[in-house]
Amino acid sequence: MKTIKYISTRVLAVLALALVFALPAKAQMSDNGYFNVDWKFNVPLGNDFADKASGWGMNFEGGYFVTDNIGVGLFLNYSSIHKYVPKQVLQLSNTQSLCTDQQHTIFQLPFGASVRYQFNRGGAFQPYVAVKLGASYAKYSTDYNVFETRDKTWGFYASPEVGLNIFPWSYGPGLHLGIYYNYASNKCKDVLIYNESGLNNFGFTLGVAF
Repeated sequence: MKTIKYISTRVLAVLALALVFALPAKAQMSDNGYFNVDWKFNVPLGNDFADKASGWGMNFEGGYFVTDNIGVGLFLNYSSIHKYVPKQVLQLSNTQSLCTDQQHTIFQLPFGASVRYQFNRGGAFQPYVAVKLGASYAKYSTDYNVFETRDKTWGFYASPEVGLNIFPWSYGPGLHLGIYYNYASNKCKDVLIYNESGLNNFGFTLGVAF
């Protein structure tokens, strides 16, 4: 937990510095382009394998407005959620058992295409709604003693999102705020005694808009 807080603090500091030093830049990548770099806070829903909210994540998204309000683009983000399991006896088979504590982790890396509808383009406050669709790579792992058991999986990813870009200066980058829900169809099989189906999360992003 201390490591996550340390990393999250550093990520926020980097975003703040990027915002300050990029002030001479134009408010957006181009008249029709957009790009976001964000810190990501993720909250798992209905997942017994790893169920602790985590600030270990980043989001990257860029695109181009094909009309005055509709933009299409690409995205990539990652997140890592965790759960500590106290010492217990695990019955692995009829003849095998294991007594240990565990550290569970789910690392998720979705990527794909996005579509957004942005209101008030050119204004200081630009709210939007978006949908992201693509693929999701996920690694389920449990660490115990000096061992690790893991399962690497692929699935389908879908994520609706609402957000707001704030451009307080005529020239320079702005702030980006987003709230999302996502679902991925990844399945975990035979990680010790654990099997999971599907990943559900919600959370928010905070970063820099260009």
